[in-house]
Amino acid sequence: MPPHSTAILWPMFALAGWTMCMLLFLAFRRVKASAVHKISPREYALGESARVPAPVIQANRNYMNLLELPMLFYVLCLIVLVMQCGTPTLMTLAWVYVALRLVHSLVHVTYNHVMHRFAVFAASNVVLTVLWMLVGIALYSRP
Repeated sequence: MPPHSTAILWPMFALAGWTMCMLLFLAFRRVKASAVHKISPREYALGESARVPAPVIQANRNYMNLLELPMLFYVLCLIVLVMQCGTPTLMTLAWVYVALRLVHSLVHVTYNHVMHRFAVFAASNVVLTVLWMLVGIALYSRP
């Protein structure tokens, strides 16, 4: 990756795009649940009430997950961009992180097997940690 490359932005855009897709998915599930189960919008006022069906809660929780730890990913990508310390390894790991977050979402909102979801979540966090370590080393090693 050339030092002035903006390629690191593509995994960011991909994950942001996926987050928006999950937001739309959540909205779809909420509207459907409201129509089918006759749930009032008040049921969402303080989060998720006991009347909200599990698929809606799962979609909401997944959307919130995409707004939590991935923030560290976005910050890291911006550091790589600004400090011009991108490498092919960082790019590959960035895409691996995005893929793992996507798989995590799909497991979460489909069959939701907790151990499968946890394994993918843990793997994504290992990748994120390695990304931070590599960028830290790259920046520390600069003259």
